[in-house]
Amino acid sequence: MDARFRIRSATLADAAALVAIERRCFSDPWSEPSFCEALGSEWTFGLAAEATRGLAGYLIGREAAGSGEILNLAVAPEFRRRGIGGALLEAGLSAFRRRRASEVFLEVRESNRSAQALYLERGFRPVGQRASYYRNPKEDALVLRLPLHQHA
Repeated sequence: MDARFRIRSATLADAAALVAIERRCFSDPWSEPSFCEALGSEWTFGLAAEATRGLAGYLIGREAAGSGEILNLAVAPEFRRRGIGGALLEAGLSAFRRRRASEVFLEVRESNRSAQALYLERGFRPVGQRASYYRNPKEDALVLRLPLHQHA
């Protein structure tokens, strides 16, 4: 793992930097108002991976009624393969445990093998598929689930 980053809570002040990463990573990116809405809601939380040269990645999660959902996880291309995605995911899972979620879901593009590998390594398993879930380009999503075990 690259020691030159730290995971912290994302704030509204991070929204523009999150959008910049989002636009580089996804073909159908969230808007700045979408990030602001997520970061300002009591049901959601954001984590940022801060590197010496600015933000390297982020995770946006949501919890309701005991179930968590990873809405978005991205690492800027120049920071990939340094353990940042895994660190964000682990920090996100810890946040879901603190919120008492019993399970976490996410959707991932069928073609995104590297993201699938990250999630499968952490224990996520396929539980479904959403036809034409992604718009640009149109593609199915795999739905993955991870049961969370609360630690006493």
